[in-house]
Parts: sequence; C-alpha cells; structure tokens
Amino acid sequence: MITRCEIQQMLKNRKLRSCLLLLITLQVSLNGFSQKKFDVIIYGGTAAGYSAAIQVARQGKTVAIIEPGGHIGGNVVEGLGGTDIDNHKEFQNSLAVKGIALEFYSRVAKAYGRQQAFDKMIRNKEKNPALWRMESSVAERVIKDWLAESHVVLFCNHPLSDAKNSVVKRGSKIISLKTKAGQIFQGSIFIDASIEGDLLAAASVSYTVGREANSVYNETLNGIRAETTHAQFDVKVDPFKTPREPKSGLIATIQQGPFGTPGAADKNLQAFCFRVCLTKQKDNQIAFYKPPGFNRNNYEIYLRYLRAGGKLYKPSANLPNGKTDLGAWHDLSHNLYGMNVAYPEGSDARRKQILLEHETFTKGLFYFLATDPQVGMLDQNLQNEWAGWGYAKDEFTDNNGFPRMFYVRDARRMVSDYVITEHHVRKDNPVKVSDPVCIAYWPTDVHSVRRIVKDGYAYNEGFVFGGNYWRPLPVSYRSMIPKRKQCTNLLTPTCLSSSHIAYGAVRLEWTFMALGQAAALAAVLAIDSKIAVQDVGYIQLKHELLLHGAFVDPDHVGMPED
Repeated sequence: MITRCEIQQMLKNRKLRSCLLLLITLQVSLNGFSQKKFDVIIYGGTAAGYSAAIQVARQGKTVAIIEPGGHIGGNVVEGLGGTDIDNHKEFQNSLAVKGIALEFYSRVAKAYGRQQAFDKMIRNKEKNPALWRMESSVAERVIKDWLAESHVVLFCNHPLSDAKNSVVKRGSKIISLKTKAGQIFQGSIFIDASIEGDLLAAASVSYTVGREANSVYNETLNGIRAETTHAQFDVKVDPFKTPREPKSGLIATIQQGPFGTPGAADKNLQAFCFRVCLTKQKDNQIAFYKPPGFNRNNYEIYLRYLRAGGKLYKPSANLPNGKTDLGAWHDLSHNLYGMNVAYPEGSDARRKQILLEHETFTKGLFYFLATDPQVGMLDQNLQNEWAGWGYAKDEFTDNNGFPRMFYVRDARRMVSDYVITEHHVRKDNPVKVSDPVCIAYWPTDVHSVRRIVKDGYAYNEGFVFGGNYWRPLPVSYRSMIPKRKQCTNLLTPTCLSSSHIAYGAVRLEWTFMALGQAAALAAVLAIDSKIAVQDVGYIQLKHELLLHGAFVDPDHVGMPED
C-alpha cells in the first residue's frame, strides 16, 4: 500500500503527477483519508508516535498520525541508527528494551536476515550492540510496512496551524486540532508525540524550555555548570579573532556573554546536530561539496584546535553495510552551541532557518576537513581520512543523501503536578515511583549548551554524562499527563514533565517507543471508561503493559557497574 506520505513525496516529481491522480483519488476513497474523526489523534510521527499508533490500532481503535514533515519515524529514519543499546561496557541496557520497542528491533533484524542471531541474543541475554543497529532506509521500510499492516492512517506534511485557534477546547478537553492546510481533526484522546511539544503548547498546557536552577527541585546537576569535564577541550584554543586580543571579537562558534552563576537557570538547550550517514563505498557515494552560503571563516576554530595539537574526530563505520551514524559527542565536532535557543518556540519559518544554518555549517565542515589545504598541512592523515568518505547515495534519497531533519535533543518539556528530577535517577535513595510505565536505562545524558570564553580560552559548558551516581529510571505515568485543570484528554510520551537533567535519562528512541506504547494503552483505557487521562487506574494500566510485554520493575534489568 502506498501511504499518503509517499504520495505527497511522489507529487513533487512533475512527471509522476498526472499518472498518480487516479491512484490518489482511489486510495483516498479506499483508505478513508477523507475521514477527520478518530478515536486517537497522534501529533508527530516520531518513534513514540508510530509506536503509539500501532498499539492503539491493535486495541481496536481508530487512529491517525498527523506528521508535520514528510516522513514517519523521527530520528530513527533521520540517521540515528546507532540506537544507544549496549554500546557502553559499564551496563547492558538491552535488558530494558521490551514490548513494542523490542518488536521493532526484531522486525529490523528480520529485514536484515539476522532474526535467528537476534532471537538467540535476546534469549541468552547476550550483549551485542551490532545486532541492534540499522540503516535509516531499512528502518523506514520496516516502519512503513508495520503501519500499513496495522491500518494506521497517515497525514504527512500537516504541521499544526500557527493560528490562535489551532486547538479548540471545551473546558479542559481538546475537541479538535487544525493544520496549516486547513484540515480539522477531531478525536477522543490526543497524544503529542512531537519533540517540540507544539500540540501541548497550543492546548495551553504549561511547559518549560532550557535549564532550571538547581534550587527549583533541589538538584545538583541542573543549571549552569561550575565545571564541565565531559567532552571538554583537550587543548587550549584562543577564542579571539586576533589572538590574545579580546577587543577584536570572537571567532565563529563561540558565544558572547558572562559565564553566569553556577546552578542558575537559563534558556539554553543541548546542542543539536545531524546524525549523518557516510560511506567509503565509491559506487554509493556523494562527494562532500561546498554548500550555498559556505563561509570558510566559520571553521577557524578547527584550524586553531589542530595547531594547538588537538586530534579532531573522524568518521567510523558503525552501521550495517559500512555506513556511519556520525553524531557529535566530542569536544569539537558538528554540534552547534547556542544556535538553537529560538527553535522550540519559533515559527515554522524561524525553525527552517535554524535547520538550514545547521545544515550549511555541517556540510561546510565536512567539505572543509576533506579539502582545505591548511587542514592538510596541519594533519594530512586527518584530511586523507575525511576525503575517503562521502554521503551515502542510497540514504535520504529525496534530499541528496543528507538527513532531512537534525537531532533535536530537547525542546519543550511539560510542567505537570509530577516532575521527574535527578532524585528519581540517583542510585542512592532514589525517589520511589508508584506508577512506572517503562524503565529508562541510560544516565542523565545532556550535551553542552554553550561554547564560551573561560580563563581566556574556548570552553564547552553544560555536558553531564556517566559517572556512578545513577540507576535505571522507572518512568512515572504521571509524567505523561498534564495538570487536570489544563487538559484531561492529552498525553505526551516525548515532552515529559521532567527537569533538564532528568530528561537526559529518558530521551532515547527506544525509551520513546516504550512510552508511546504506554500512552496508547492509557488512551484506550480512558476512552473505554469515558474518563480523564488523570483518572486511568494504574493497576489496570500495569496489567495492560505487562500483557503487551513491557517491563516496569527496575530490579528486572540490573544495575550499571561502578
């Protein structure tokens, strides 16, 4: 079956338009695309979104995914194929991958013809990160087939209207949402599965952006960090246009402003980056090229880093078929600090501008490292390595081999009556959770939010990762539901009510799948009992979760090693 998303992509090709008109008309009629009323409306085709949709459909309810972009799958189909499962020697978090998330990775394994090895790994509780990894193109095919099999209706390229009446409420209940195309969707329950939290914001649900002060929730890891050691510069890099002369201004990628008070709040976000799929296979390669808007001055910091003796990152094939999931977790890479602050609450136009700025910078950086003579003079081995790579031609085929979306590590976070904080994640005396819906098995992982000047040199501020203070986190159902007075028929598995630091423990794709499944089961219970999402009984919800393969007890997944 060709989905609505695929049809919209194909319509961009003028040669195909005329021959598709009849097919479109037929498919709209047969698959009920004229229908605008569903039991459950899911905004956002992320990992949480498609997982929720499949579970709702399995429960016998009608469901639609309203996706602002052109593809269903979120980060999973935009380059993030490394999965963050069993890739650290200190812990085995695959033990927490259960339910619909495990089914997804099992389907991926089947697509690669490695089902037997995957099943053996699960059965014997083995640790093999390679068996979890995937190419985005394969993941997207798996997701498309799964959604078609589940009869989930998809509406791609349907961003929420930015008009004030984009969401209609009656009291504390959402009645409908309106997209920019003017289409109105009605539902009994709404799930905001976007990372940006646009639906919950439009529904007047309270939220926050950025870092809270430590004092807000009596935390120690939030707010401005007095010392950042993880992914800090290995060498001293002069930040001034004219070295050692502050009055000359700052070179590109370094932000103006004071350091601030340690522990204080600010609006800064974890840096965004593209998860880029590269290959060394020449017959499947698009060479790095100079993008429109390329400015060599933007990369001065990389030359200074090399001159100071720094060792820049290089791609490595960590996905099937010799491809990369090239992220940015190094002291100097393609993370862009401070350029995303306006993104969460920005208009579509502003978000597209921020996306383009990141895209231009990233493409320009790869081209610069692979071709610039000064890079070669400073580190010929580095340049030779980069020059051997290129964009994978068979990935993101509608965008010349480059991801269509960057990795939004966090944006809006709901503020509800219940807030997950670092106290829920700490190994010693963690806050007990009475209503867990899944286990998030990851440390409080938040990337740096700023690159500033400290003690006369470039300094990355804000990265928190690892250590031996944390434990697997039972994620509370209450973190997914708004305050009752604000909305009684909305859940969010992606913009959880959590502090900045705690969100770092839950923001993995497989965790979002588990949370999407939980949101779906809660939504169906609310519909069947005609109650508010706040009134869904946990005993019944837990029964449904266990029935569908979820884990809710952290004692079943072990602890990270010291």
